[in-house]
Order: sequence, then C-alpha cells, then structure tokens
Amino acid sequence: MANQGQKPGNQYQYGASRVTDAQISIETINDKRGRARFVDLGRDFASRVKHSVPQLRSERIELITPEKNPFFEHARAELFIAHRGGKPVGRISAHIDELALKMPAEQGFGPGTGMFGYFDAEDEAVASALLERAEDWLKNEGMTRVLGPISMAMWEEPGLLTKGQDHSPMLMMGHHPSHYEAWITGAGYRPAKTLYTYDLDISQEFPPIIQRIVKSGERNKRITVRQVNKKRWDEEVEAILGILNDAWSDNWGFVPFTPHEVEHAGKQLKPVIHEELNMIAEVDGRPVAFMLTFPDLNEPLADIKGKLLPFGWIKMLRWLRNPKGAGMRVPLMGVLKELQNSRMASQLAFMMISAIRKQAHEKFGSVRGEVGWVLEDNQGMIAIADAIESSINREYVIFEKPLA
Repeated sequence: MANQGQKPGNQYQYGASRVTDAQISIETINDKRGRARFVDLGRDFASRVKHSVPQLRSERIELITPEKNPFFEHARAELFIAHRGGKPVGRISAHIDELALKMPAEQGFGPGTGMFGYFDAEDEAVASALLERAEDWLKNEGMTRVLGPISMAMWEEPGLLTKGQDHSPMLMMGHHPSHYEAWITGAGYRPAKTLYTYDLDISQEFPPIIQRIVKSGERNKRITVRQVNKKRWDEEVEAILGILNDAWSDNWGFVPFTPHEVEHAGKQLKPVIHEELNMIAEVDGRPVAFMLTFPDLNEPLADIKGKLLPFGWIKMLRWLRNPKGAGMRVPLMGVLKELQNSRMASQLAFMMISAIRKQAHEKFGSVRGEVGWVLEDNQGMIAIADAIESSINREYVIFEKPLA
C-alpha cells in the first residue's frame, strides 16, 4: 500500500490553512493491530447513533484484511485514523478497484475514479481533515474523481444514509447520523446516485392483479420457480452470481464478481440461507432469474451486542436455525438481460417474491420485509415495488467530487 505525504511516525499533520483545527493528525493504518483499532473505533461511533446495530467485530476486520477478502485481489486501499490530543476522533478509507476503473464512465466508475468509505468523524473539522487525506492519497495514486462513501466494495455497504435514521437497519445496511451529509457536502461533494430500500407488509396477500399474474405464470409449463438446493450449494451460487453478473452488467455502479469472490460469497452466505426463502426461476429448464432473501441477522446481533463470546454464539446459532418472526430482506435479485424489458421478466419477479412472501409469513411468522437497494432510476424495480404496495423507508446517497 502506498504511504504518501506522511511525516515520521505515520502521522500526517494538517496546517491551519487546510482545516480549522491544526491539532488534528492523521495516522495511516497498515498492520493487524491497526486494523483492529480501526474497526473498534467504528463500533464506538456506531454505539453513539440511535437505532444502530453493533456488527460482528471479526467480520468487520476480515472485510479490511487483504489476506482474507478477495476484493483486494483487484483493489488496493489505505486506512486512516484521525487523532486530536492523543484521542482517536475519526476514521476513513481510501481505495481503488482496478475492475471499477475498467467499467464505462457512464455507469458510475470508469478511469480515474477512486473511492472513500468507512467514514466517521467527531466534528466537521475532523471530517474535513479525513476527506482531504483520502483525496490526497487518491490523487497521488493517479485518480481524478472520488465517489463515496462506499465501504468497501460496491456490493457491501454503498452510500450514506440520508433518510431512515428513525429505525434500525437490516442486515448489510449502513446506518449513519444525519449530520454527516452536511459535512460531506460542505467538503465539496455532490450527490451522484440515490439508492432506495422499500418496506412492505408481508403478512398480507399481494394485490389481486399481482395474484393473477402469478397464477398465469404457474400455468405456463415453460416456467419453473424453485427453491435453492443447499445440497449442491456451490452450483447454485455459481448459477445465481452468473445471472447477477449478466443482469446487472449495464447498471450504474456495477462491478463484476470474480470467480474467487463467487466462492467466498457462497461460504459467507450459506449459514443465513433458508432454502424456502431463496428462489431460482427457470425457463425451459434453464436458470434465468433469482431472488435472495435473508432473515434480518441484525435482530440477534443487537441482542448479543455484536459479540459472539462468551455465549453470544449459542444465541446466534439457535436464531439462525429458526428465525421466528424475523424481518426479511431481499438484497439481490436479477433476470438475464435477454429477458429484461419483457412481460416475462416482471412475471418471474412477481412469482418469486410471492413464493418467498408466503414462506416467510407462514413458516417463520414474519410480518415485515425490505427490498433494496434499488437505484433511483431503475424504473423496472420501482414499478415492481409500487405494484406490491411497498414504500420507500430508507435512502442512501453516493456522493462524488472531482479531484483537481
């Protein structure tokens, strides 16, 4: 990892001309102990935010450890902690994804686009110092534009929460205090893209028109909607992420999964997979669409305060086996491009979500679901969300700024 512009002792000192508080120093993190401090600082900030849910410390450390996260096979990053008077007062990451650099510029990334993420700050002066430090590193690495916050891959936690601080987030969703938005825009950033999540009551049947569309699909002998099969999980993951890479390839912010990332994602997801809640749609025996649904793991995480030891792991395992009454999140779905913009594409989506809704409510007693993220200009998904009478409950904004 590059270590540009530092003074001895891994400290980067800002002058009074750059930020309002010349006592702020920035430490570059590049070892195992430092990564643990970086994660613990983030957990400390999260604990101060109402409705935040503590995440597993070990998983957070793994996400920023190059040897454990295949994202780093095509990306490089630098981590920073801000100090004032010897006290840690903020953190940020700066990172560059080589695959994102190869994507068309009109899809969000493209040549010269770096990212910042894992953003937390005690006050606006700290925020300004951290953002400038991340920008300096990116400029030294040849970047001309920055997007953020994205922590750390686009598939993990993209965007800053700007609406929805009044309730807890579901699994794999960021939760940020409202004042961060003003600090980021005050540093010269402007919105690049807004992402929505939709809330819906899954204890009720979908509207009659949706039920008719579903029944019509069930009568079509070419169509099969089936549950995933964990006994051949590796094959299922390969099929699902193959559809995903095709279905999302023209979307804003898309970066393809590599084979190693597919394998890694399969291992990470398997413990939270209930076959009844995850569907693959086939046409003439060929997988063409999928929909993944996860019980809201944040519910037991809040109960054990994000700690598996000494007895948190027992509660977690019990909950995972039978997540009764859990909220359900649909984080990913996709239909092959060749079927997109067709009547069959929306029919397959309604068939999968209808089957999942029924299983979630009847088997697990769930009453609430969330669908997202959905890009603000994804008219197809927005139409589906409207048709099932869901409503936007959270908004995340990804900001951008040119690097002079």
